[in-house]
Amino acid sequence: MRPAVFLDRDGTLNEEVDYLSDPDRLVMIPGAASAVARLNARGIPVVVVSNQSGIGRGKYGWQDFAAVMSRMGTLLALENARIDAVYASPHHEKGQGDYAVADHPDRKPNPGMLIRAAAEHDLDLANSWMVGDKAIDLDAGRRAGCRVALVRTGYGSEVDGSAADLVAADLPEAVDRILAQWP
Repeated sequence: MRPAVFLDRDGTLNEEVDYLSDPDRLVMIPGAASAVARLNARGIPVVVVSNQSGIGRGKYGWQDFAAVMSRMGTLLALENARIDAVYASPHHEKGQGDYAVADHPDRKPNPGMLIRAAAEHDLDLANSWMVGDKAIDLDAGRRAGCRVALVRTGYGSEVDGSAADLVAADLPEAVDRILAQWP
């Protein structure tokens, strides 16, 4: 089993945009791609775990999500970086059809996406990190048994960081500090 770094997407890797469904609106946070590349260079799996209530609410579809992630992959590749796996939860209390679930196990703050990723990719949750800009990201990481890091990008400036193991200005700083703790 290997430790991993789980990343929230919006507000952590890329600038926060409500219901990001258009690849042309994707703007990476400065230094985020190089931070992912540093994790890749150390052989640490990078897994995106993202609530996507816009899909559940019918604001956009899975193909739009895939197009945004494809664009992100292109931008990451420019810095020799990659995401190893992506998990998204469309569930929300205001969702439509099967997605109308308020407390789905996959929807952060629940840890379902992290637990599933760990099982599918042989990841060691106890030695992994969850990095995000919201309290729900920290809660999901804690519930999965990970250490948690809060970044002050996105909504992070509004979040009480006292529950985090690490508080950083942005993803590059968080990754530098996480890597400094690993052999």
